[in-house]
Amino acid sequence: MAQREDVLRLDAQWARIRSGAARAAPAEAEALLTELIGALREPARTDPQCAARLGLRLGDLAARRFAGGDRAGALSAVEEGLRHAQQAAGHAPEYARWYARGLINQGVWLSWPLSDEVRLPRYPLGPAAESGPSAMERAAGERALELTRAAVEVWAGLDQQDPVNRRGLAQAKVFLGDRLAELGSAEEAVAWAVDAEGGFRQLLLAAPGAEESQEAEEALDHIGRQLELRLRFLSFDSLVSLRAQGLLPEPLLPQAVVAARIQGVAEPEIAARLHLGAEQVRTMLEVTPWLAVWRFEVRGPDGLWNVQEHPWHSGTEVRNRTAEDIGAELIRGFAASADYPGDGVPWRVRLWWHEEGDPAGARFRMAVGPDTAPGGPAGTPS
Repeated sequence: MAQREDVLRLDAQWARIRSGAARAAPAEAEALLTELIGALREPARTDPQCAARLGLRLGDLAARRFAGGDRAGALSAVEEGLRHAQQAAGHAPEYARWYARGLINQGVWLSWPLSDEVRLPRYPLGPAAESGPSAMERAAGERALELTRAAVEVWAGLDQQDPVNRRGLAQAKVFLGDRLAELGSAEEAVAWAVDAEGGFRQLLLAAPGAEESQEAEEALDHIGRQLELRLRFLSFDSLVSLRAQGLLPEPLLPQAVVAARIQGVAEPEIAARLHLGAEQVRTMLEVTPWLAVWRFEVRGPDGLWNVQEHPWHSGTEVRNRTAEDIGAELIRGFAASADYPGDGVPWRVRLWWHEEGDPAGARFRMAVGPDTAPGGPAGTPS
């Protein structure tokens, strides 16, 4: 009993340092955490509280390793920690929460190479993209997805009358959407993000304090930005599917209409399949601009593609125009300009919505000249 009390006293000391309530030099803090983890191992075999705390402290160690650039060390520590956390999770709701948060953290660290420096999907087009994750990165992403689904299940199994659990579930759904987006599952990612948004809106309505309200508002801002981004990677059929399931929020309808028009869908079909009025669709298209960004390249004698200068590498805001409309207009202008390389010289153009990205994500593309489009037509709107 004395040993257990000593260990828990040590854990409380670490908790004060971790929260900032007590100060310690980095080396002292590291030594204390190492000592605490070692002291918890034996009682954790039979004591759920010690097992839960060992899982938590191995998670702290993992976070420190990850912050120091040691991703492999972080993953090793969190993997061990989760074994202990899972062992304790069924004994108390708090231990289950710790376990769920550990699952999410492991998912974030596993999937880290799949996101860019601002934590947006690096390969949002999935396996269809011309540049994609390595087999090892994709396998890690699939594992991260599996872990995050498990975290959602843990949170969902807790008492949803408790706002802490409702918030945890909503946050877990946001992370699940992130993991899906990284693997190219844009439609499912949107569905989970919309589900999470509903959860945070309920929390906002019931939020008793300013801190909880601010957390919910920040989460909603994050989800809104993510949804706007993800809508750009959805086919019209996916938009229709989400609308039919009630997973296309009203504020996103103008962007969904624009997305469909960019893809070349006619206004009457947009209205019919998204269950909107014809006048609604026309108004949305007239008032909602989209940014067309293009890049022309000419192949030089050395075989390399040379990006052309402005205005052939530029962008502009447009309304109620398809990507093919803009692409065709640009091609006519290029062919009539002094920059045109002449017949027989290979050249190509790609046009994106909002920003340049993976060639597979171009909304319009065309390649002209020998060997530019083997086995298919020279012009390929997409």
